[in-house]
Amino acid sequence: MLDEVRAELAPTGVLRAGINLSNFLLVTGKSAGGEPEGVSPSMAAEVARRLDVEVQYVTFKTPGELADAAVNDVWDIGLIGAEPARAEHISFSAAYSEIEATYLVPAGSSIQTLADVDQPGIKIAVPARAAFELWLTDNIQHAQLHRAPGRQAFDDFVEQKMDALAGLRAGLVNTVEELPGSRLLDGQFTAVQQAIGTPKGREVAAEYLRAFVEEAKSSGFVADLIEQFGVDGRLTVAPAA
Repeated sequence: MLDEVRAELAPTGVLRAGINLSNFLLVTGKSAGGEPEGVSPSMAAEVARRLDVEVQYVTFKTPGELADAAVNDVWDIGLIGAEPARAEHISFSAAYSEIEATYLVPAGSSIQTLADVDQPGIKIAVPARAAFELWLTDNIQHAQLHRAPGRQAFDDFVEQKMDALAGLRAGLVNTVEELPGSRLLDGQFTAVQQAIGTPKGREVAAEYLRAFVEEAKSSGFVADLIEQFGVDGRLTVAPAA
């Protein structure tokens, strides 16, 4: 069985792990050799260890670029938010961790609750291709979404005096400090489900990854990584599938 899994997950002899560098909770630094370090690289390294192969990190600046590369045979596993739009080309495990997503509103805003945001005339700035942007695209019914790459979403929010900025709570906590009088809304509009995927068609590999993630959660392995890399309280272990 393991030989069959290895043939699908490491067809080149190494496990090529796609890593999204933009998520600072999952990639918290670099090794002396320049390789990414954090919860998601460590999850990939553990998969490689169990398969008895080397891990090779294939890094991407954004999750959207990582997802797009699923059809290009450049990675064997991708550690990324599991969203329906990405599942067309990627077979996902259940989530191994979750990250709250909420809104920041500017000083003087009349918006008090999450429900107040999705109203006619409201403009929401959101980083393009983030997992929570995909969720907003599917679920926002009345407000207008303004998509911009990465930090540009924040800049547009400020310069164009928009009504709300969508983001991960852990990141928005720092943003509040940059904008006097701004505040975060209570609760979450979604929780980004960080999972492990493999390109469609590798069904034996996909089943192996699903089992691996469940065991990693139940054994405390994921919780230990969250503590090791100092992101406890901002990153949480996802519930059992």
